[in-house]
Amino acid sequence: MKLRDIISPFYAWKRAFEKPFTIMRPRTDREGAPAYRGFHINDLGKCVGCGTCEAICQNAAIDMVELPGQETKRGDSGLRPSIDYGRCCWCALCVDVCPTASLGMSNEYNWISDDGEDWVFVPGGDQKPWDMSEKGYRTTDESWLIEPVRASMRFVEPDVRKKNFDEMMLGYTTEAALEEAARCIECGLCIEACPTHMDVPQYIKAIRDGELEEGLRILYDTNPFSESCGRVCTAHCETACPVGAQGRPLAIRWLKRYITDNTLDIRDSILETEDIPATGKKVAIIGAGPAGLTAGFYLAHYGHEVRVFEQQDKPGGMLLSGIPEYRLPDEVLAREIKVIEDAGVEIKTGVRVGKDISARQILDDYDAVFVSVGAQIGTDMPVEGSDLPAVHIGLDFLDRISKGERPDIGKKTIVVGGGNTAMDVARSALRLGSEVEVVYRRSRKEMPANAEEVEEAMEEGVEFNFLTTPEKMTEQGGRLHLTCRRMRLGEPDSSGRRRPEAIEGSEFTIEADTCVMAIGQKVEDEVAREAGIKLDKWGNFEADQERMTTSIDGVFAGGDCETGPDDAVGAIGTGKKAAWSINEYLSGR
Repeated sequence: MKLRDIISPFYAWKRAFEKPFTIMRPRTDREGAPAYRGFHINDLGKCVGCGTCEAICQNAAIDMVELPGQETKRGDSGLRPSIDYGRCCWCALCVDVCPTASLGMSNEYNWISDDGEDWVFVPGGDQKPWDMSEKGYRTTDESWLIEPVRASMRFVEPDVRKKNFDEMMLGYTTEAALEEAARCIECGLCIEACPTHMDVPQYIKAIRDGELEEGLRILYDTNPFSESCGRVCTAHCETACPVGAQGRPLAIRWLKRYITDNTLDIRDSILETEDIPATGKKVAIIGAGPAGLTAGFYLAHYGHEVRVFEQQDKPGGMLLSGIPEYRLPDEVLAREIKVIEDAGVEIKTGVRVGKDISARQILDDYDAVFVSVGAQIGTDMPVEGSDLPAVHIGLDFLDRISKGERPDIGKKTIVVGGGNTAMDVARSALRLGSEVEVVYRRSRKEMPANAEEVEEAMEEGVEFNFLTTPEKMTEQGGRLHLTCRRMRLGEPDSSGRRRPEAIEGSEFTIEADTCVMAIGQKVEDEVAREAGIKLDKWGNFEADQERMTTSIDGVFAGGDCETGPDDAVGAIGTGKKAAWSINEYLSGR
């Protein structure tokens, strides 16, 4: 040891009697660099509470908490990140993984407080001086930790597929499915958005883990039409996927299809269930559409005896008669119905309630009844000439095609409407060899049809005439002449879409061989009238939204006949809910 090491501590004594010097801040009013990783900010309008920031934080510095007064919407958990600056290391992984880019970091770094509670706060919720800071660290395309582009699906080329009714979508390869599954952040917001509440994160995890058998079990635990939904579901889950805020939402529907496509040979053994003790209760279901068959599937698993009455020759409802085979092949639906029958559900086809058997007899013979007759009556427009032979109703047109008919519709077809039925009609007419023009009274933005349906129709050559409505139809020289008028959009109506208004003096004529009206559907009320079930002002079955109970004790209603025209997965969701409610009723709860 050197001498200076021994005597150096004594030099400090000369400072012992000096007045201490302190400063309020290390440096006063010195701004951080423009991209400095300072204190956190959060745009609460963009944040959906997915919890990805909490999951990625290796210091457990982030907790998802409720924020009083925070309004939520579908796809929003209602929670917001709370950050503990006693743990945070300012690594910015939370910012780089945020799917909505709501989370950022200001360039502020000076903050003094002697209250330890201050260091735990909700960015954007607990007001801070740096909340509105435009400077600081933000994620970029290069730093974002989520792949924005979804794996490509294999499709038959438009010029080929439009010439036949063969299935146009070919499914994911294993490589594509794994690539897409890796994009899932496991936030679970999709579960609440799905009408059947499928456990999406878990079955996608099963794909990543190579456990497709487990994935199939997860699918059918919540949806007996998983194979069909992998093709035609309107994918409410994807609209709630936060990954879609900056990129394309996860292809949840296509991943569901990947599982079902790759477990066909072992499906029966995987879904085979042990014998379920019989309850001795009998349930009748009127209507073998997605709602009725779903209810039957789960009621059978509860141990009840289930019999379904269907007036058509085949079960399936609108899945069979309203969706063309190029989107949903018959063999796919047949496989799903077999799963339901194997569960113990008896389906009696060709039986019309009110004609072949009375509703009163069914009510007397069964412990509970579920009515799910759908909304299978197409509507037309109250315009002159709508009763001409060359004018057809959309649902009737699709039903004929589903039964194997290939009607001669001529060289030019006009389709009136802007919903999914109109798109199915238009694309089916194209496959029959006709030129097709869709006439819709609003703009493309207001179309209720799925955007991808519209895009695929355009790819195949369907023409669109927006802001147009037909006012009169006549037959001249063996052809239809549609007198149409141009429209403009006014104020929003009850649907939230801008109301179309006629433009004076804008009349013009379109010639065609066939016109198909695809503008709406309504409920057949024969069963309601015979059984004495109340209808609402729209002619739908009046039922409690949670219990699905009607005005008649022991009678429940669901699907399109209760909600009005909806999508398939919505009907499946009400069928599942009805099964639970009926089981509660039969159990005396």
